[in-house]
Amino acid sequence: MTRLAIPALTLATFAIGTTEFAVQGLLPEIAADLGASVPRTGLLITGYAMGVALGGPVLALLTQGLGRRATLLGLMAIFIAGNALCALAPDYPSLMAARIVTSFCHGAFFGVGSVVAAGIVPADRRARAVALMWSGIAAANILGIPAGTALGQMSDWRLTFWAVALVGCAAMTAMALWLPRVGRGTASGIAGELGELARPQVLMALSLTVFLCGATFCVFTFVAPFLAATASIAPGSLPVYLVLFGIGGVVGMQVGGRMADRNLAAAITGGFIALTGAFLVMPWAFRSPVIAAATMVVWGFVFYFPASGLQVRVVDAARGAPNLASTLVQSGFNLGNAIGPSIGAAALSAGLGYAALPLIAAAMTAAAAGIALCSTVPGNAAGIAALVSRQPAATVDADAERRSLRTRPT
Repeated sequence: MTRLAIPALTLATFAIGTTEFAVQGLLPEIAADLGASVPRTGLLITGYAMGVALGGPVLALLTQGLGRRATLLGLMAIFIAGNALCALAPDYPSLMAARIVTSFCHGAFFGVGSVVAAGIVPADRRARAVALMWSGIAAANILGIPAGTALGQMSDWRLTFWAVALVGCAAMTAMALWLPRVGRGTASGIAGELGELARPQVLMALSLTVFLCGATFCVFTFVAPFLAATASIAPGSLPVYLVLFGIGGVVGMQVGGRMADRNLAAAITGGFIALTGAFLVMPWAFRSPVIAAATMVVWGFVFYFPASGLQVRVVDAARGAPNLASTLVQSGFNLGNAIGPSIGAAALSAGLGYAALPLIAAAMTAAAAGIALCSTVPGNAAGIAALVSRQPAATVDADAERRSLRTRPT
C-alpha cells in the first residue's frame, strides 16, 4: 500500500492549495455577506499567508517528538476543522480567526509530508516523490481554485469551504489507510533544532525559496493589468492564461523532480537561470496574445521546476532538524509572496511601468542563481562533484534518515 501513500498526500496538498487561494475569487461575495469592505476582506489572504509563515514552524517544533504519520493525520484534522469554521463564521473576525487556524497546518503539513514522501522511496526518487506530492498545489491552480470560485459565485461562498473540508476528509481517510507508520521527528530539543538552521547551506537554501516566490509574485500579482496594457487581453480571458500557467507548473514540477534526482545542484541552479531568461523575454512576449499564452506555460514550468529540489536540498542540509527546516521552506515561499508584490507595487508607484517588473524579477532570480552556484563551491565538495560528474549530490545522513522512516514505529 506504500505506493498509494504519496497520492494520498497529493490529494491533501490539492485541498490545501485550493483553500489558500479560492478566497481571491470570492472577495465580493464574502464582503457583501459579512458587511466588510473588499479591501478589508482581502486581508483574509494576507492573514493566511502570515499564519503559514509563522504558525508552520511553531507546529513543527511542537510536534518534533511525535510520529510523522500521527502528525500528518492531526494536521489534516486541524485543516478540516478550520474550513468548517470558515463555512460557519458569522462575521469577519470569526472568519479571519478560522483562516488563521487553517493556515497553521499548511506549512507544517508540507514540511513533514515532504520528509515522509522522500523517505519512503529509493534514494534516486526522492525529489520525484516530493514533486508528486507538491503537484497537488499546481493542480489546485488548474482545477480546485476555479471550481471553488465557480461554486461560491453560483450558490454560496460558504459551500466552497464545505467542499474543501470534504476533500480534506477524503485525503485524511486515504492517509489513514495507506500512509505507512514512519519514524518520529528528532529528539534534539528546540535548541538543537534551531541550531541546525544556522548552517550556511540551510540559510542559502532557504533564501532561494524567498527569491523564487518574490521574483515570481513581483510580476504575477500584476499579470492582469500587465496583459491588458501590453497585449490588450480582456479580463474575461485571464482565467485561460492562468490555467496555462498551472499546466506548465504541473509539468515543470515533475520534470524538475526527475532532474533533481539526477543532479540536485544543477537542477536548482539551472532552474533559476531558466527563470531569469523567461523574465527577460517577457516584456517583448507579452505584446502578443498568442506569444503571451505560450510564455505563461513556460513561466509556470520554470517557476515550479526547482521547487522540489529546493525542498530536498533544505532537508539534506538540516540533517538534524528535517521537519522544521522543511516547514521553513513554506515560510520562505510565503515570505516571498509578501515581498514580491510590495516590490512590484513600489516600482509601479515610482512610474516604471509594467514592463519593468519582469526585469526586476530577472535581477532577483539572477542573484538566486548566483547563490545556488556559490552553495556548490568548496565547503560543499559533494555538491561540486555532483555538478561536474552529473551524479546525484551526496546527502549527509540521508540514508540513515530514510531507514529510520521505514523502521521506527509511531
